[in-house]
Amino acid sequence: MGRAGSSTILAGDGFGGVEQGMAGRIPQTFIDELMARIDIVDLVNARVPLKKSGRNYLARCPFHNEKTPSFTVNQEKQLYHCFGCGAGGTAIGFLMDYDHLGFVEAVEDLARITGLEVSRTSDDTSSSAASQQLDGLYEQQKQAAGFYQQQLFDKKVGREAVRYLRRRGIDGQVARRFQLGFAPGGWENLSRQFDARTLRQTGLLVEKDNGRSYDRFRNRIMFPIRDRRGRVAGFGGRVLDDSVPKYLNSPETLIFQKSRQLYGLYELLGDRSHPERILVVEGYMDVIALAQNGVQGSVATLGTAVSVSHLDILFRYTSELVFCFDGDEAGKKAAWRAVEIALSTLKEGRTVRVMLLPSADDPDSFIREHGREAFDQRMAQATLLSDYFFDHLSSGLDLGELESCASLVARARPLISKLPHGVFRDMMQDRLKELAGVESIEFKTVQAKQAAARFGNRTGRSRTKSSAVRVALTLLIHRTSLAGLVDTTDPRLAGASSGGVGLLLKVVEIINEQPRITLSALLERFRGSEQEKGVRQLAETELMVPDDGFEAEFSGALARVLEQESEKRVAQLLEKSGHGGLTENEREELRGLLPSSGGVAD
Repeated sequence: MGRAGSSTILAGDGFGGVEQGMAGRIPQTFIDELMARIDIVDLVNARVPLKKSGRNYLARCPFHNEKTPSFTVNQEKQLYHCFGCGAGGTAIGFLMDYDHLGFVEAVEDLARITGLEVSRTSDDTSSSAASQQLDGLYEQQKQAAGFYQQQLFDKKVGREAVRYLRRRGIDGQVARRFQLGFAPGGWENLSRQFDARTLRQTGLLVEKDNGRSYDRFRNRIMFPIRDRRGRVAGFGGRVLDDSVPKYLNSPETLIFQKSRQLYGLYELLGDRSHPERILVVEGYMDVIALAQNGVQGSVATLGTAVSVSHLDILFRYTSELVFCFDGDEAGKKAAWRAVEIALSTLKEGRTVRVMLLPSADDPDSFIREHGREAFDQRMAQATLLSDYFFDHLSSGLDLGELESCASLVARARPLISKLPHGVFRDMMQDRLKELAGVESIEFKTVQAKQAAARFGNRTGRSRTKSSAVRVALTLLIHRTSLAGLVDTTDPRLAGASSGGVGLLLKVVEIINEQPRITLSALLERFRGSEQEKGVRQLAETELMVPDDGFEAEFSGALARVLEQESEKRVAQLLEKSGHGGLTENEREELRGLLPSSGGVAD
C-alpha cells in the first residue's frame, strides 16, 4: 500500500504476491469516502456476535482462542482491537484478516456493502502494464496446471503416474481436489503449446547458455502450489522412481516466493476458515496422504525450513500450530530449527507443539501403516514447545551438577531473550531458573539491545521529548481539527529531524488536504508504511481528556515540542560556532533562539 500522503494505492496482499487492481490504482480519496460510510460494528457483528459494553462492543476474539472476551469494537473510532492477541485496525483490516482477503478484495467487498463503485485511476500506464504482466503470469500457470492435469488423466500418457499414485494410496478424488498433474518426458512439451517468453518468466522453461530452452519439469508428478486466492503461483514436481533430485520446485519469480508459500493452505481454508489447529509438515506427499486419510488441516513448507513469514501467515488463521517431523536425526534437527524460528513469534494466545514420529516414518508412511486414529492420538500427545525446548537443551546434562546448570543457562538465555515481552516469556524465564536452581538470571531482549544501539545513553530530557510528541500526536489523531493550531512554516518544526515530529507534520499535512477525514481513514493512509503500527497504537489509546480540554492539552504539548526543538537547534549552532564559526544567517537565527541576555560567539 502507498505511503502516507500518496494519492493512490497499489497494495500487497501479504501472501507472497502482488494484489492488483483491474486497470489502475485505487485513489486514496475513495478509501477516505469508504471509511466514512462503513460502520465497523455492523460489519463485525455480521460475522462475530457483539454485545454492548459501555462505549464499546465486546466479543470473544475470532483470531485466537479465548474464554474471556477481550475483543472490542469502537463505533466512534471505527476501529477494532483485541487485548489478548493484539489484532486491531480498521474495517478493511478486519475483512482482510477474517475473510482472508487481499486489500483490493476487501475494498471491493466494502464498496458493495456501502453501494459504492470502486474508482480507479487510468493514467498510470506503468501500474497498468505491471498488472497486465502479473495477470499473464497467473494465466500461464493456470494453463500449465490444466495441461499437466490433462496428461495425468490421459490413459496412455499418465498410466505410470496414476499407478504410482495408487500405490501410494491416492485416489482420483483427492488428485482432483489438489489439481495433481503429470509432466511427461520430453524437453519441449510446454513450449510447443504456450508462449516461451512467459514460460521463462514463470520458471517453467529453463534457458540454456546457447539461447535454447527446455521444460523444467519432466516425467514428474506435478503439485500446483496455489495462493490464498486459489491462483497457481508455482509448482512442485516429484519423480516416479529413485532419480535425483526427488523433488523439484519452481524458482523464485514475481508471483512465487518459497519463504511465503505454504502448500495446502488454500485447500485447508476451503474446508474451514479458522481451524482449531494447523499441522505443519515437510512434503507435498505428506499433505496429500493425510488428506486422503481424513486429516485435512495440514500444510507443507515446500522443502524449505520453517520461516517467520510462514508462521506469521499461519497465525492469522489459527492459534495453535503442530510441527510434525520425521523421527530420524534430520527430522530432529528440522524440529529444533523450527522451534528456534518460532520463539520470536510466540505470545499469549499462541501455542506451538512438536510431534516427532518414529525414526523410520514420515507422516505419509505412518498414516498409511497405522491409520488416522493412531495419527490423531499422536498429534493430541504432541509436546508443548516449552517442554521440548528445555528437554532439548538439557539433553546430556546432569542438572544435579553445578557445571551442567551453568551450561543450561548459557544455552537457554539467548534463546529466551528472543521471546516478546509478556507472560509466556516470564514463565520461560522462571522455568529456567527452576531447572538451573538459581534465584536470578539477567535477561536482555533482542529488542532492548537494538534500542540501546540506536539511541545510546539518552537523557531524561530526551525521553520527555518523545512524550511531548506522542501526546501531541495522540490528541491530533483523535481530534483532527487541532491541525489548525500547527504552524507548519515554523522553522523549529520545518527543520526538525526527529521521527516523531516528522510524523506529526505528516498527519497535519494529511488533515489539511482532507479536513473532514475520519480517524479510520487517517489510519488507512499509513497502511504498509513503517509508521503503521505506531499510528494504530496511538489511535487505539483511550484518552482521559474532556471534550473542552483537547485544545489546551494539545497547545501545551505542542509548546513543549517547539521548546525542545529550539534547545536542540541551539545546541547544534553552538557546537558549530565552536568548531568553525557561523554564517550571518545562522548567527541571526541563534540570537533569536537564545534568551535576550545571551550572547553569540563568532
